[in-house]
Amino acid sequence: YGCPRLSTPGNTELIGFVQRTFSFLFFPGFALSKSCELSLPCCTDGGRLLSTKAPQVSEVRVQLEMQALWQQFDQLGTEMIVTKSGRWRMFPTFQVRISGMDPSAEYVLLMDFIPVDDKRYRYSFHSSSWLVAGRADVAAPSRMHFHPDSPVPGAQWMKQTVSFDTLKLTNNLLDDNGHMILNSMHRYQPRFHVVYVDPTPNSHLNAHKNFCSFFFSETRFMAVTAYQNHRITQLKIASNPFAKGFRTTDSNTCASPFSAYCPPEGRVESPTIKSCCVSKTLSG
Repeated sequence: YGCPRLSTPGNTELIGFVQRTFSFLFFPGFALSKSCELSLPCCTDGGRLLSTKAPQVSEVRVQLEMQALWQQFDQLGTEMIVTKSGRWRMFPTFQVRISGMDPSAEYVLLMDFIPVDDKRYRYSFHSSSWLVAGRADVAAPSRMHFHPDSPVPGAQWMKQTVSFDTLKLTNNLLDDNGHMILNSMHRYQPRFHVVYVDPTPNSHLNAHKNFCSFFFSETRFMAVTAYQNHRITQLKIASNPFAKGFRTTDSNTCASPFSAYCPPEGRVESPTIKSCCVSKTLSG
């Protein structure tokens, strides 16, 4: 278990600081409290809310942007594409608004992904539903993704939407590009972490007090190498601003939602009911 690998180009000192802060989250038996409320911080402490947290994080609140769109996808069963090359970004993009930070204190923002359960799935086209196919594969290496602006003062984080639009997903266990490694046909829950950069000596002794974590149940998803549910494909085309080229009624073109199937590496093959032809611009 130990410290997770961090997906960021940041400096060595900062990476070490965050690794020390989060190392205990990856010990056996750790899990998010199911009683965690979306508007409350510190979900990672067994649900005890939390006079023990540093004042710089104890009042932090996070609001999910595009929540209604996330809920639409969640009702259908959100799918996110993972490939060996890791060229796909998530859509919807994970974006949040933050309040309650100390305006002058510096913070690091991170994301990671944890399995929802210990199962592997397959999609039944006959019943248009996901079925359990067995036990989960060996867990992919743990990684955390720095927001590239980290660290900056709370005032800067709070003045605008925080977007993780550079985050990319891969199923390549040997990936050395810093992408987030996930197993296909497994369900994942994104987590969002706010870490106060404590400038005091021996700050590592208070590492457990200097962060808060959040998750939004509507952002959970199935990692896939090609879209399985055609309704997910249609909703992504309809709602992704980079998918305008696919919004057409011409059944003789590849832009039609059901005209062709694109395997993970983008080769266009014969029509199939599994998915539609989707270019790399239709991320996630």
